[in-house]
Amino acid sequence: MAEAPIVIGFDGSDFAAEALRKGLWLASKLGAPARVVRAWTISNAPRPRTWEPGYVPPVDDFAAAVLEQLRDQTAAIVAEFPGVDVAYEAPHGAAGRELIRASEGARIVVVGTRGLGGFSGLLLGSVSDQVVEHAPCDVLVTRRRSGDQSPPRSLQLDQVIAPEGS
Repeated sequence: MAEAPIVIGFDGSDFAAEALRKGLWLASKLGAPARVVRAWTISNAPRPRTWEPGYVPPVDDFAAAVLEQLRDQTAAIVAEFPGVDVAYEAPHGAAGRELIRASEGARIVVVGTRGLGGFSGLLLGSVSDQVVEHAPCDVLVTRRRSGDQSPPRSLQLDQVIAPEGS
């Protein structure tokens, strides 16, 4: 089961940064690889370098821009976990649907309670709700903001995921 990755949803929000930190921590403890996933649409993708007024670049250019932004936004946190093998994915589509697809074959999916969209009063965002309801594997929804640098106090490895055969 060590080959099964920890899938981590990341959209650039503080909640996603906390999910990334906890997902990488978990991957480091389990010796599992991590896959950082950022789903995107044309409306929320950064402008590619090839963008010019009056010219709409191809979808591949947007995908490359999303991957570049994803690597840049996660670099500092990923550097805190040098022993974790990290892969990056930027599927084109709705975040909930793409995270559910990415969860197939995963050991666990880690997402924040909220992302960049939605209403600030909601405790559980629509994407995290979709993943909890439909992912074929376990889901860890993180609740603390990334500004809290204390170690995960209540997060015990044996509580998060039991070894196979337990």
